[in-house]
Amino acid sequence: MNNLTHLIDKLNSEHILSKAEFTELIGNHSPEDAKYAAKLARSICDHWYGKKIYLRGLIEFTNFCKNDCLYCGIRRSNQKGDRYRLTKDEILECSDMGYDLGFRTFVLQGGEDLHYTDEIMCDIISSIKSRHPDTAVTLSIGEKTYDQYKKYFDAGADRYLLRHETANETHYSKLHPKEMSLTNRKQCLFDLKEIGYQVGTGFMVGSPYQTPEYLAEDFIFIHNLQPAMVGIGPFVVHHDTPFKDKKNGTADLTTFLVSLLRIMLPYALIPATTSLGTIDPQGREKGILAGANVLMPNLSPTSVRKKYMLYDNKICTGDEAAECRLCLKNRIEAIGYETVIDRGDVAVTPLD
Repeated sequence: MNNLTHLIDKLNSEHILSKAEFTELIGNHSPEDAKYAAKLARSICDHWYGKKIYLRGLIEFTNFCKNDCLYCGIRRSNQKGDRYRLTKDEILECSDMGYDLGFRTFVLQGGEDLHYTDEIMCDIISSIKSRHPDTAVTLSIGEKTYDQYKKYFDAGADRYLLRHETANETHYSKLHPKEMSLTNRKQCLFDLKEIGYQVGTGFMVGSPYQTPEYLAEDFIFIHNLQPAMVGIGPFVVHHDTPFKDKKNGTADLTTFLVSLLRIMLPYALIPATTSLGTIDPQGREKGILAGANVLMPNLSPTSVRKKYMLYDNKICTGDEAAECRLCLKNRIEAIGYETVIDRGDVAVTPLD
């Protein structure tokens, strides 16, 4: 392996590389390159955000989904899934409890569940905002039309998370059913940006059939989008999917890519994901030390957490929200950072 720190330095100065350079860096970096990138990324994040780590309260409100993505445990075809939906009152209860624990951002995440009409979603969003006007509401509910996204925004939603999963058409077709379209998914992200959301995207690391070239395309797409947030995590197998015999992604590659994302997008909000903590007991800490600055503990009722199983062995499914909050606070303080009570908005407006 060659020393590739010159490419890391170039990314730091220009905030973009060519596809060939990204491919070389991702495919042939050494452990020393990864350490160099992590140190640089952490210093960049500290410059923008100090020692603050922002908490998002995750409310997984439905595990019904109309889609049939091959990697996902709540895919439509999984007949073994134990399905549930939270009522409006249950969702508000989660947000009230989270507010009392110090959360100032709530992430409403679910499968693409047509039970929740636009009217229902807008009512839930506006109710949370009227009860807790100093909070941010983030949605993560998949592909919708421009008009639907606009309705949610007008109801009070601030942010939207929609991972593109892969920016390569060939790879996308190997992960998703034929009725799903990468072109549409990308268009959704640009629609969300145009409406005024703080937009988040991202991808799985080590998903089946992924190559360094495909990851290079992910970085170039993300650079072109200029999102406020980027969430990446390792692919983790679910035993009731067509990918049950595939290999998990790795913490090492995930944290290296977190560092490269931080160097490319200095201002971005980047989570150390639950999936990273699932494949490595110190995964979330490693993510933060590689340049991440967001954690998303679970506020969902413990009675449903084990049912929102996108992948196997997901951590924190049995913990009460208060336990999660305290545990993360202590773990983050142990590596020299602090969890803060803050909406945690993006530091600058991303470039158009």
